[in-house]
Amino acid sequence: MTDHGDQTDERAADTAEPTSDSTAHTTVDDAATKSSDDHRAVTTTTVQRAAPKSEPSAPEPEMEKRSTVTDADHVPIPPPGPMPSVTPVSVPSGPAPAGWPTAPGGSAPYEHGPRWRRVVCPPGVLPAAVVSGTVAAAAIPLDRPGLGWLLAAAVTAVAIFEVDRRARRSAAPNLSVPAARAAEVPSTSTVSESAAAVAVIDSEAAQDNRSVSPLARVVRNRERIWWTAIGLGLLSVGTFRAAGWLFVLCAIAASVAGSLAVIGRRTARGTWHDVVAVPLATISAAIPWAYARAERIRGNGPSVRTSWSILVTGALLAVLVPLLGSADATFGALVGDVVPEIGTGTVLRWISLFVVVGAGSLGAMYLLAGPPPTALAAAPERSLRRQEWALPMGALTVLFAFFVAVQFVALFGGDDYVQRTSGLTYAEYARTGFWQLSIVSVLTLAVIMVVLHLAGRDNATDRAWLRTLTGAVSTLSLVIVASALARMWTYQQAYGFTVLRLLVEVFELWLGLIFVLILAALPRLDLTWLPRAALGTAFATLLALALIDPERLIADRNIDRWEHGESLDTEYLTTLSPDILPALTRLPAPMGTPIQSSIRADIPDDSWNSWNRSRARAR
Repeated sequence: MTDHGDQTDERAADTAEPTSDSTAHTTVDDAATKSSDDHRAVTTTTVQRAAPKSEPSAPEPEMEKRSTVTDADHVPIPPPGPMPSVTPVSVPSGPAPAGWPTAPGGSAPYEHGPRWRRVVCPPGVLPAAVVSGTVAAAAIPLDRPGLGWLLAAAVTAVAIFEVDRRARRSAAPNLSVPAARAAEVPSTSTVSESAAAVAVIDSEAAQDNRSVSPLARVVRNRERIWWTAIGLGLLSVGTFRAAGWLFVLCAIAASVAGSLAVIGRRTARGTWHDVVAVPLATISAAIPWAYARAERIRGNGPSVRTSWSILVTGALLAVLVPLLGSADATFGALVGDVVPEIGTGTVLRWISLFVVVGAGSLGAMYLLAGPPPTALAAAPERSLRRQEWALPMGALTVLFAFFVAVQFVALFGGDDYVQRTSGLTYAEYARTGFWQLSIVSVLTLAVIMVVLHLAGRDNATDRAWLRTLTGAVSTLSLVIVASALARMWTYQQAYGFTVLRLLVEVFELWLGLIFVLILAALPRLDLTWLPRAALGTAFATLLALALIDPERLIADRNIDRWEHGESLDTEYLTTLSPDILPALTRLPAPMGTPIQSSIRADIPDDSWNSWNRSRARAR
């Protein structure tokens, strides 16, 4: 067996021999390849294990005998020989998540367990959650629309944004520490190693974020900006409109928009996950994630001290303000206009809002610190051949074309034609058809989406057939939607306008917008943007409905019917909100005054947080 000295002499002799030009070029290329490989090795975490002392080291291949310099420390790797003793690091084996540093054999230096243990909790998370919960508890009026909803949402959004911004700024300078050194920090716990790996990954993203201009950063985050703006816009409806049903729809839509604003780009888990990502993260991970942060700083960190300062300040105000109010009548009157009466129900409401909003903000900050994997552009499995999907789509095209032709005949024939063919008045004819056409529109939309997701597109002929038949069905469906809308409008003119009828009409209009989006997606056959675009159009439609003041529109149209000799359901008008009071001025005093008095009698007294423009104007 050759000893180490003989091997060194042989390598020196080989180095001294002259080489040809082709051999020299090959050596240079090999060295460049090796240097590139070594550079990539710096971005991964490797684990060295001690070699057994009883077995001699085996000869290394010629490629491994070269001295290598890394970009991290510029220290050459010593020539091969017996490995020095290395203290083994306890690293659990297992498949590594995508993008994580890997060790030889595919293992990863991260701890087995929940994902939240591998997400670094930035400073300021706990104070932001406390601020969000405190403002929500003090500002949100649960029993009515009001200014407090918008104020609480704005404060929560600013607190979450500020924590995320500070975390990215503080992580960027840490990029000077390469991943290899971060993983080699001596530690007996795999938690610190995984935290170092996550910190390096996050710092790379932060560095990329800081290297772009503000305008480019806005363009990159345009989805978050859009969803945040539309969420705040939906909650602002409660400041101007008093209709409770309208604000409930806006609040639900705003919560979905907030979740999408936190997620940002489309994730691999799908749209259904993205719309409820914040509640899911809050329940499954955010609370233990924040609790682990509190445990690490052991009650002495600035975040915990700030949180305690906020809580102590709130407790002091809760005790001293009532005492001072009872000591002075004038001060008590002023306080009474701002602070509501404190009872058991009020305390429970405060606690509930503090917990829900504070925990929700923790869920949002958790998703920003450890976002889900972004959706890849991988094509889904398409299992339907052309003859399998072309037959039902062709049948729908023929059926809808015949139906649309009949609709045009009935439209131009008017009431006389309808009575001759069906024995119904035009209003009765419209009443019997709207719900059926709405169901047809929904079913057709479902069929189109299934076909677009599963139809094969292996060649140009398949794609041409798919565009043609889907475009024909979508276009004919738009005519059916228009027919349904015309029927409902005619029905309301004959029998009166109500909130429910207006809502189903708006829903049918939104279905028409979805068919338009499908037509826009056909040239490229790209549906990845369609689910979020559908949600965006739904929220925009809801905002447009709030802008036109739906209950006042209903009152105006019913009064128009009364002016043309139809009956007026005054009892129904008394069930509506103060939004309709401007329309009631068109009625004679004997009819309008009782309705106005009934509506005003139900208007509650508002404090600063429940202020509403419509209710304030009604007083």
